[in-house]
Amino acid sequence: MIDDIIGDIELRTERLKQYLPPRKRLFFKEIPLSSVRGALVYGLRGVGKTTFLLDTLSRSSDPFLYLSADHPRMASVPLYDVVQGIFQKGYKGVVIDEVHHAHRWSEHLKALYDDYPDRVLWISDSSNIILRKAVADLSRRFVQFRIPLLSFREYLYLEMGIEIEKADPFEGGKQLLPRVRGMNILKLFRDYVQGGIRPFYGEGEYCARLKGLLEKSIYHDIPFYVSSIQENHLKVMNAIVGHLLDSPVPTLNVSGMCGEWELGKEKLYQLLYVMEQSELILIVRKSRKALMTKGAKIFLSDPSLYSCFQGNRGSAREAFVVMCLRERFEVMASPEEEMCDFIVDGRKVEVGGKRKDRKGADVILSDEIDVPVGNRVPLWLLGFLW
Repeated sequence: MIDDIIGDIELRTERLKQYLPPRKRLFFKEIPLSSVRGALVYGLRGVGKTTFLLDTLSRSSDPFLYLSADHPRMASVPLYDVVQGIFQKGYKGVVIDEVHHAHRWSEHLKALYDDYPDRVLWISDSSNIILRKAVADLSRRFVQFRIPLLSFREYLYLEMGIEIEKADPFEGGKQLLPRVRGMNILKLFRDYVQGGIRPFYGEGEYCARLKGLLEKSIYHDIPFYVSSIQENHLKVMNAIVGHLLDSPVPTLNVSGMCGEWELGKEKLYQLLYVMEQSELILIVRKSRKALMTKGAKIFLSDPSLYSCFQGNRGSAREAFVVMCLRERFEVMASPEEEMCDFIVDGRKVEVGGKRKDRKGADVILSDEIDVPVGNRVPLWLLGFLW
C-alpha cells in the first residue's frame, strides 16, 4: 500500500512541476531554503507557498518529492510511514504541504527529523494559524520562513517581466523614477491594490477567490485553533470584518460591540488576538507595551479586500501603508491624531490624497501623485520595500 501511495506521489510531483509559472515571485530569491534541513514556510493563503516549494525542489540537484497531506490517500496511513518509505527509496528530501491534515503531524515530523539526520524536511500549510500553533514544539528543529503578500515591485515583474531594485521610499525613492518612465504607474498601482495583492490574480475571479479565503480562515482555521469557539463568535468576527471595511475610523468600540453581541470583553479580546495571529487583521498600537486594542488602529491585513467589498477608501489606503511599512519598520499609531497618523521608526507619517494637509507630520504618503514632491511621497513607492 505504501509503495502504491509513493508511486502516486512521484507522478503528482512531476505533473505539478510541469505547471509552474514561468515567472515567480522575486521574494522567493530571498529565502535560503536550499541550505536548511528542516524548514517551516508560512504566510497567508494564496501568497505562493506551494509554488515556492515546488520551484525550489525542481531546481535542486538532489531528488525530492512533494506531497499534500490533505490528499484522500494520505488519510489512511501514518505520515511517518509514508515519508520513511520515500527516504528508503533514496529520496534526499520531502516537501509536505497542508501538513496539519495529517494525524499527530507535529509528533511525526519531530520523529522523522531525529531519525533521519541526513534527510531534508520542508513543511507548509495554507492555514497559517494552525501551523504556527506548533512552532513551540518544532522551533528547535525547523527554521521558520514567512512569505508576505505580493509587493508592487513583484506585481510589475509578474506583469511586465521588468525587475526593478528595492528602495526605501523615505530615502531612495527618486532613484526609481527613470526605471518606471513610460509606465502608467498610477493605473498599474491601482490595478495592483484593487486586485493584485495575491499572486493568483492572473487566474481570474480575484475577488471571489479572496472572499472564499476570508471565509475559510474564519470558519475553518480559527475553530481548529480555538476549540471553545461558538457560532456566535464566528458571527462576531464577521461583524468585526464588516465594521473595519466600512468605518472611516479604523477602530473598534469594544464596549458597544460587547453589548450588541452579548459578549464579555475578555472573549472579544481573545477573538481579536486570534484574528491578529492568523493575519486576518493588523493591529497598530500606540505603544509597544499596549496589549489590548484601546486607542489602536485596526485594519484588514489585505488591502484589496476593501476594494472587493466596496469598503472605505481611506482605511484601504492606511491598510496598504501598514502592510508595506511593517515589513521593514516599526509602525505605531500616533499618540496624537491631530499631529499625524503613524509613527514609523520615530518618523511622523500622515496618509492621504494629493491635497492632504501636512498637520505635524514629517512625511505625507499620497496615493494620487506619481512623483515625490518635497516631503510628499507617492504611495506606490512603498511597494518597493521587498
